[in-house]
Amino acid sequence: MPKSEGRKKAEVVVTYPLDWIEERTGLVGAVKYFLFRKVPRSTNWFHTLGSATLTAFLVQTITGIILAMYYKPDPDAAYESIQYITDDLTWGWLVRGMHRFGASVFIILMFFHMARVFLFGAYKYPREVNWIVGAALLILGMFEGFTGYLLPWDQTSYWASVVGINITGTGPFVGPFLANILKAGAEIDGDTLSRFYSIHMLVLPLAIAGLILLHLWLVIRLGVSNPPWGKQPEDYADEEEGAARQGLVQPARRGDGK
Repeated sequence: MPKSEGRKKAEVVVTYPLDWIEERTGLVGAVKYFLFRKVPRSTNWFHTLGSATLTAFLVQTITGIILAMYYKPDPDAAYESIQYITDDLTWGWLVRGMHRFGASVFIILMFFHMARVFLFGAYKYPREVNWIVGAALLILGMFEGFTGYLLPWDQTSYWASVVGINITGTGPFVGPFLANILKAGAEIDGDTLSRFYSIHMLVLPLAIAGLILLHLWLVIRLGVSNPPWGKQPEDYADEEEGAARQGLVQPARRGDGK
């Protein structure tokens, strides 16, 4: 059935901005390739652990931004601001609860994701760099949780941070140096709270976001790995090559010289 003139005009109006962006940046093609790229037939639900971890990070980012609007990183006001968020702010208890328990979910999902990668052998050639990036993300994620634990500024968070900093100080070579950086002084006080807040809100989120982008790029560049019992890349050698997609990234089978 031929399209009506009205429908044709509507399609032009809708697609013109996308065509304009694609012609100048190639972003539309890149997004298409990211969302609709081929994956192994043996892909299963275990492969969604990485996406689940990314979703948990995004939830932590959004809820953290909301909490930062009301939290006061001051020794005399930090605890009261947490009480205000929990008891008086509309839906504050929900946002804080999502952020508080979401931190544990984020760490657990990272462990599950890395366990899947290890058991499926996805850390081997040519994905060694992506494995190292993932290990760095795990370390930064745990450090993010540690720096956020002090922010309520109550007895539990204070003494737990004291224990954590003292343990850090017992490390060889750089341990005392790192402990002094974390304490921001001779003892844990308001300066420590400000330092933990800046690290928790600025330094670590930016570092984690950068490594996540690198991690995703390597996944796109190298493709999704097959489980050991699945069909291996060499088994696809005789299959017909699909039509190349236009855009920022041109997919090609590894090893064909393209």
